[in-house]
Amino acid sequence: MTAEKTQQPEELVFKGIGVSAGVVTGPACVIFPETLQVVRRKIDDADVSLEIRRLEDAIIDTRRQILDLQKDMEGSAAVGETGILDAHLMVLDDRALMEGVVDGIRNELTNAEAVLFDAGEKYAAVLSSVEDEYLRERVSDVRDVVRRLIRNLSGDSVSQQPEIEHRHIIVTRDLAPSQTAALRKDLVAGFVTDLGSPTSHTAVLARALEIPAIVGLHDVSTKVSMGDEALIDGNKGVFIINPTKERLEKYGKVAEVRRNIENSLGDLQHEPAETSDGKRITLSANVESLEEVESVIQHGAEGVGLFRSEYLYMGHGDMPGEDEQAAVYEEVASKLAPSPVIIRTFDIGGDKAMPGTEAFAEPNPFLGCRSIRLSFLHPQYFKAQMRAILRASVHGNVKIMYPMICNVAEVRRANELLEEAKSDLASSGIAFNKDIEVGVMIEIPAAALTAEAIAEHVSFFSLGTNDLVQYTLAVDRVNDRVAYLYEPTHPAVLELIKRTIDAGHSKGVWVGLCGEMAADAILTPLLVGMGVDELSVAPSAVPMVKDAVRSVSFVEAKELAEKCLACGSAADVLEHCRQLTKRIAPELLELV
Repeated sequence: MTAEKTQQPEELVFKGIGVSAGVVTGPACVIFPETLQVVRRKIDDADVSLEIRRLEDAIIDTRRQILDLQKDMEGSAAVGETGILDAHLMVLDDRALMEGVVDGIRNELTNAEAVLFDAGEKYAAVLSSVEDEYLRERVSDVRDVVRRLIRNLSGDSVSQQPEIEHRHIIVTRDLAPSQTAALRKDLVAGFVTDLGSPTSHTAVLARALEIPAIVGLHDVSTKVSMGDEALIDGNKGVFIINPTKERLEKYGKVAEVRRNIENSLGDLQHEPAETSDGKRITLSANVESLEEVESVIQHGAEGVGLFRSEYLYMGHGDMPGEDEQAAVYEEVASKLAPSPVIIRTFDIGGDKAMPGTEAFAEPNPFLGCRSIRLSFLHPQYFKAQMRAILRASVHGNVKIMYPMICNVAEVRRANELLEEAKSDLASSGIAFNKDIEVGVMIEIPAAALTAEAIAEHVSFFSLGTNDLVQYTLAVDRVNDRVAYLYEPTHPAVLELIKRTIDAGHSKGVWVGLCGEMAADAILTPLLVGMGVDELSVAPSAVPMVKDAVRSVSFVEAKELAEKCLACGSAADVLEHCRQLTKRIAPELLELV
C-alpha cells in the first residue's frame, strides 16, 4: 500500500496598494464585516430626557474608550500618530452633529440609536461627495465613531475582533481606524483589505504601527479561507494565498535584502541630497501636523516643503482662530529653524463650506469654488491665516504658498490681502518678517503655461503634480475605473513641468515639486535632470529619494531628461528611468 501524496493548494496572487512596507507570512484570519443592528422605536414626550441622557452617557463611554486606545498607542511604535484618534474625538465634539441628534430625538420622538445612525449616514454622505481624497477617507472615521456610540448605547461589545492567540494575517473587507489602533503587534503580522487608499487613517496607522499592510484588493476577502497560508509584500502591494515553497524561499531572501537596504539608507540622515558631481537639491518633507516634525528630523529632511494647513480645519470641523494657528505655525518653525517651513494656505474643497457660510453643492467640485477661490470669497478667514503665518515668520524660516493659482490676477489679489494682514500686525505692534517669501503651487495647466508672467510676482514655485496630472489628462486620480490613465510620466505632463522650471529660472525664481511624483525614487534622476531645485516628500520617503540623488551625476540626470522629453509615451519614459536606476541604484528597485 502506498501513501497518497498530499496535493499543494493552488497559489493565488493578488495586486493591491501597499500602504505599509514589509514582508510577512502567516495563517489568514478572515474577519467578516460586522453587522450593526439599529432598532428603531418611537418614544413618548416623557422619554425624551431619558434618551438624551443615554446619548450623553454613550458619548462619555466612547470618549473614554478612544482615550484608552491613545494611551495604549503611546507605548507602541506609533508615537506621534496617536493624534489620528483626535479626529474621532473631534466627531464626538462636533456640536452640529450632536445637537442635530438631540433635536432629532425631540422632534421625531425616536430613540437615540436610530437618530444617531441617520445623522451619521447623512454626515458620511456629504463627505463622500467631496472631491478631496483626504476628506472622503474621513467617512470611515465618522462611521467608526457612530458605530461605537451605537454599540455603547445598546450595551453591545465594541470589539468585534476574534480572539486568536497565535500570530496571523487579518483579511477583511475593511478595517476601521480604531480597530487598526487596537491591533496587537505580537499577534497580528499584517493585514489586507478589500477597500481603502494610501491616505486613509487605517493606512497611516498601519505605517505608524509598522504592520505590513495592503489595501484596495477589491474582493480578496471572499477568496480566502480561515487558516490559509498567506504572504504579504507591503512594499509592492502583492498578496499571495498558499505561496509555494519556492516563493517563500525567494521572499525570505528578498526580505533580508530589503532590511539591509533600509538599514543602510538610515545612515544617510545627516548627508546632503547632492549628486555625485556636486549638484545640490533641497530635500524637504510634506507634513500636515505638529506631531510629524520629529519624523522630519529623524529622516533627514531639510525642513518642510509643504505644510498642509487645512488639516487644522479638517480636524476641528470649524475654522481655527488666529491665535490657535499661530501657536502651531510658530512651534513648527521654531523646532525646524533655520530649515525652511513652507505653509500652504487653506486648500479646502468647494463642497465643504467654511464655518459660518451656507453649504452649497456643485455639479463638478473638481473645477469649482475651492482652495484660493474659496479664500477670496471669505477674506476674513484668509487674512486671519495670513496674520498667523506672519506671526510665526519672526523665526526667519517661514514662507507662504498659495494653492490652485490660475492666473496673475489671483496672485495679485492674494498679495494685496497679505499686505493688509501686514498692516494689521504693524498697527498692533506685533513683530513679523516684512520680507517673507511668497510662492504659488503650479497645479493647473493654465498656470504652467503662464508661469513666466506669474513668476514676476512670487519668489518660488512648487509643482503640485497630483492635481497637475489629473487636470492635464482629465483623469480622476482616485477613480479605479480610469486609474490606468493616470500617468505622471505622460509626455504632456513632463512638458508642463519642464516649461514651469525653465520659466521660473528665467525670472530668478526657484522651483520645487511636492506631489507624489517627487516621492518616486525611480523618477528622481529625471526630475533632477529637468532642473528642479527642491523635492518635498513624505518623511518616510526622504532616505530613498536622497539615495537616488546621491547615486546619480547631474550629467547623467540631464542626459536622461533629454531622452525622456523626446519620448512619445509614458511607458517609454518610465522604462528609461528604470534602466538608469537599475544601473546606478539597483537597491531602490527592491523598495518601490
